[in-house]
Amino acid sequence: MKSFSFPPISSDQANILILGTMPGTKSLELNQYYGHSQNNFWKFMFTILKEDFSNDYETRKALLQKNNIAVWDVLQFCDRVGSLDSAIKNEIANDFETFLKNHPNITTIFFNGQKAAAFFKKYVSLQKSYNQITLPSSSPANASKSFQSKLEEWKINGSLIKSDI
Repeated sequence: MKSFSFPPISSDQANILILGTMPGTKSLELNQYYGHSQNNFWKFMFTILKEDFSNDYETRKALLQKNNIAVWDVLQFCDRVGSLDSAIKNEIANDFETFLKNHPNITTIFFNGQKAAAFFKKYVSLQKSYNQITLPSSSPANASKSFQSKLEEWKINGSLIKSDI
């Protein structure tokens, strides 16, 4: 199945970029980043930013923009059956040269999982130096760590998120 990523959630003032690999089946169906109800991305963000959790997608996007956080995916396109990153084939990366040029305040890039970091390193060469941090995937497929363990790693690195706000 051919999959295409969404446009980024961002503002001109974004100073942090969080990158996933490619939206999963449920996210594509809902047309929402991290749309699967068992994906912990939004729970992590609301916790780190000390805001009351919301299921409303517009509220979620506004939370990121208010805190100068951009969200996008490393891949623009791929062939994939299902939602697992291990099933990705024929991938094409997003245009980070243009995106980063248009978002000059970004200093830190967080990767939501090892695969996002690996695809980024494989396809993207940066002209500028960025602080790059790989976090445990918020996906329900990442069952090797508990919710609490993943949350703690996101919180530790979340101090960087909050310090850049």
